[in-house]
Amino acid sequence: MFPATLFHIPQNLMLLLDRSAIDRLKPVLAQATGMPIVASENTATIALLLVALLILGWGFYRARPFGKLGILAWLQSVTLMSPWLLFFSLFAAGIYLNLVAVLLLLVASTGLYIYLGRQLRQAAAEAMLESRRAEVKSQSDGSSAPNEQPAPAKEIIKIVTSPATNELEIIPVPVDDLKAIKGIFGIDTFFATETIPYQDGVILKGNLRGDPEQVHSRLTASLQERLNDRYRLFLVENQDDKPVVIILPSTNDPQPTTLSQKILAVVLLLVTIATSLETGGLLLGFDFFNSPGRYLEVLPIAAGIWAVLGSGEIARRVLANRYKVGLSWPFFIPTFQIGSFGAIDRFESLLPNRQVLFDIAFAGSAAGGIISLLMLVTGLLLSHPGSLFQIPAEYFKGSVLVGTLAKVVLGSALLQQIVDVHPLVVIGWLGLVITAINLMPAGQLDGGRIVQAIYGRKIASRATLATFVVLAIASLVNQAALYWAIVILILQRNLERPSLNELTEPDDARAALGLLALFLMISVLLPLTPALAGRLGIGN
Repeated sequence: MFPATLFHIPQNLMLLLDRSAIDRLKPVLAQATGMPIVASENTATIALLLVALLILGWGFYRARPFGKLGILAWLQSVTLMSPWLLFFSLFAAGIYLNLVAVLLLLVASTGLYIYLGRQLRQAAAEAMLESRRAEVKSQSDGSSAPNEQPAPAKEIIKIVTSPATNELEIIPVPVDDLKAIKGIFGIDTFFATETIPYQDGVILKGNLRGDPEQVHSRLTASLQERLNDRYRLFLVENQDDKPVVIILPSTNDPQPTTLSQKILAVVLLLVTIATSLETGGLLLGFDFFNSPGRYLEVLPIAAGIWAVLGSGEIARRVLANRYKVGLSWPFFIPTFQIGSFGAIDRFESLLPNRQVLFDIAFAGSAAGGIISLLMLVTGLLLSHPGSLFQIPAEYFKGSVLVGTLAKVVLGSALLQQIVDVHPLVVIGWLGLVITAINLMPAGQLDGGRIVQAIYGRKIASRATLATFVVLAIASLVNQAALYWAIVILILQRNLERPSLNELTEPDDARAALGLLALFLMISVLLPLTPALAGRLGIGN
């Protein structure tokens, strides 16, 4: 059976996995606030449904002015939320869907999401084509007027006044370089109409005249032909959601890892190895630091944690090498609770587009998640009476995914107070928690990078703020949430810098995979409600 010391030392993990731990704090919260906690699960569920419907209504109101494109984008949001709305609506009505039905809903919504995405892209292409036809027709009508000579459009060079010094800000790009930069634009790529200074370079406003990926490729090739590798060309959206080109010198590129940073990475790696061994010792009922000679006992558990961390790092670097993107040395975040909270990887080169950002971020979490899930399922299949670990059945209520899989494999064994499980169950569960934490949609975590790649920087900023608020609220009953909120606030709050081509979005298949990853995060960290756990037959 799990030793008592385990439930005292990594208390945060138990709160994270155990719904009953939160329930035990309800009298404390009631006494502290002077208000009894009487809200039922159905009341909370109905409140969540009303909030979701209000969000959808607000989204429809915002989407209507954009016509067909806006409605299609809104329908994609409805498609994402509909399985959960249906599930919780039926739950509030006392109707419980089994795992197969939930999976069918998710598969159907994902397929519909991809279909709507294709329709949206097709409608956007048609709208762009129609706009270009109208523009060409307008120009041809103007040029056919008698005795009129069409005046060529002139580019405006805007020199702004700095509010701090009340002095004119001259464009920092040398005159010859600026002339060469202007020469790369044309009526069939990007028709520049205004140039303004920006940092060490310039912003060029104008009209995009083609597919963003093709335009960016042509402009970048032309820029390198004229000025070699001295400047970088970014194709992004401004605050008005209009395409602009930003030219910055290559000296602003991300810098490689310094020697001091490499030393820090090595130190964090060694500490993570030590905390992984200590976690294994705690799971086996002793303090490894006081009994280092028992390293052979804790090594299998620590190796499982290292496998999850290592597989994620290897996957990221394989994809980064494929796209010729530099990655810094990994900075692991050690913890005595689960060995490690994962690693921080910094990009050492600019990303070509948002698809590359998605692939690298998704690869790490997918590798770690698959390894963890395989270990969990294998451990459940190998579990039998007399297995090494004995877990209270109540703890399986701490995760929707783990509890459901345990019910499918172990069946009636979960009706007992104590369940014998194979060590791989515990290792796989820890790996899923590590993966889920890194999939939170915040800052430079894998989840934050996935959201930024799929939905852009504005949505990613809002998701980061929402995640921080949720963690701040959860920290009232879970110290692990407070710890991670501090980590995000200090280390991971900033988004990734824009890619060279921010306008080209990942395809619908990648968007669906990103949603699947976020669903994994929710299903791992979200506990089962007592009613649903009772319906599944978990615990007494």
